[in-house]
Amino acid sequence: MMRFTRRDLGVAAVAVAATLWATALAQGTSELLGPAVWDWNALPVQETDVGAIRNVVRAPTATLKELEMHITTLNRGLASHPPHRHPNEELVIVREGTVETLSGGTWKRVGPGSIIFNASNSEHALKNVGDTPATYFVINWKSGDTPAQ
Repeated sequence: MMRFTRRDLGVAAVAVAATLWATALAQGTSELLGPAVWDWNALPVQETDVGAIRNVVRAPTATLKELEMHITTLNRGLASHPPHRHPNEELVIVREGTVETLSGGTWKRVGPGSIIFNASNSEHALKNVGDTPATYFVINWKSGDTPAQ
């Protein structure tokens, strides 16, 4: 008959707890984004009530808790959403069309090649003020210093 000492039971309990903790930790983390290329023509297009969106990626990287990129095509005369704010910083790069963006409390008109930086918790918005659809790239990121929402 095999006898277990208190020490044996203690070691077994620690091993079980460590295994459960490691399993939970592994299930809660996503794989880090490594080198990647996204072909414009291969990105699926999803129609929205204001135009269309191409979701590119949402994943942690070696230096960011999350990198999220998408491409929005906004129909003429429409806004993507009402003015809002969020703790993560964001870049918007206009590919085509003419938009007005709320930045620093002022609406500014910009066109193709323009870059918009939305700072953490700054109120911002974007609307298509041109005669054609406007397409822009959105790059969001969260670091370890990004406040919780």
